Amino acid sequence: MTSQAADGPETVVASRRSKITPEREQEFFDAALEQMRACGYDALTMEGIAASTRCSKSTLYRQWKTKPQLVAAALRANRCPRFGGIDTGSLAGDLRAAARAAGACSDDDAKLLQALGQAVMQDEELQYALRDALIEPDLGSLQEMIRRAVDRGEIAADHPALEFVPAQLLGMIRVRPVLEGRNADADYLVRYVEVALLPALGLSEAT
Repeated sequence: MTSQAADGPETVVASRRSKITPEREQEFFDAALEQMRACGYDALTMEGIAASTRCSKSTLYRQWKTKPQLVAAALRANRCPRFGGIDTGSLAGDLRAAARAAGACSDDDAKLLQALGQAVMQDEELQYALRDALIEPDLGSLQEMIRRAVDRGEIAADHPALEFVPAQLLGMIRVRPVLEGRNADADYLVRYVEVALLPALGLSEAT
């Protein structure tokens, strides 16, 4: 039996085309992220993704040469700004809304960050993909909230706490599971905003 025949009919079809459909590509991405959240990055394999999506390994390797390349592509494809469109008219209101939005998906985000773990520190491509997918969109939105607040005169542009807002809010999503074994859900993050972040900014809870 030839190697082509051993790989099955899908390999023959794949060899005749340079691209897979966007829908099929998303299936691969969803499978990679789901399996990574469930078992971690190190346990994730191209074989496992192929089995769950009913394709040959050669299909995956033809499109993405390595596991890190596939994971990086999956992260970027699932880029979803959580804070986009938030504009309540006040910085306090924006931060509360951002806290609720972050809490709504903190479970998936925390699992993804924990799954990537040390791999992110060792692979530059994964670092860039993670920042592009989960960090930069939210960072940009938070900076825009702050810019609007400064323009409205709510807070001084040189307030020393402003630069720490993104690190404080986004950092809690990562830290609570480690410290308490629980996700930073919406209620927790809103309380954090009201009792820690707003006072640090000189804003009242009633703002």
